[in-house]
Amino acid sequence: MLVLLAGIFVVHIAAAIMLFVSTISNVWMVSNDVASSVGLWKNCTSGDCTDTLTYGEEDALKAVQAFMILSIIFCVISLVVFVFQLFTMEKGNRFFLSGSTMLVCWFCILVGVSIYTHHYAHGEKNFTTPNHHGYCFILTWICFCFTFIIGILYMVLRKK
Repeated sequence: MLVLLAGIFVVHIAAAIMLFVSTISNVWMVSNDVASSVGLWKNCTSGDCTDTLTYGEEDALKAVQAFMILSIIFCVISLVVFVFQLFTMEKGNRFFLSGSTMLVCWFCILVGVSIYTHHYAHGEKNFTTPNHHGYCFILTWICFCFTFIIGILYMVLRKK
């Protein structure tokens, strides 16, 4: 049981770190021909990053930014609640509060990445050259899977 709790704790911390990195980095889409990348916050071309995003649909981008920030907040809150419940909860109870908070984090990731995928992942709006997804986009989908698994594990896990 202790090994399971430690494993869940480590995966939870890894998910929080990956969420933070994927949100602050500017490598969501990368051009194949030109050294340029597009992130949630800046466009970078040949090492020169500009704050002005020229997507044309700033409302959708602001929604993605907001949901990614909310997912980080809920992931950290879930981690704090888990540690608090671990030391104060009676034996035999389940980690419902930390599990439900983690599932809210999962839902925020789902909404944010779905909006980004719908509006920006096709590439025609971002680059004139061929492109591919950057590591931030992939990290976010990995965090999507991790947070769902952790949230479900918290819901069914009993303190023994």
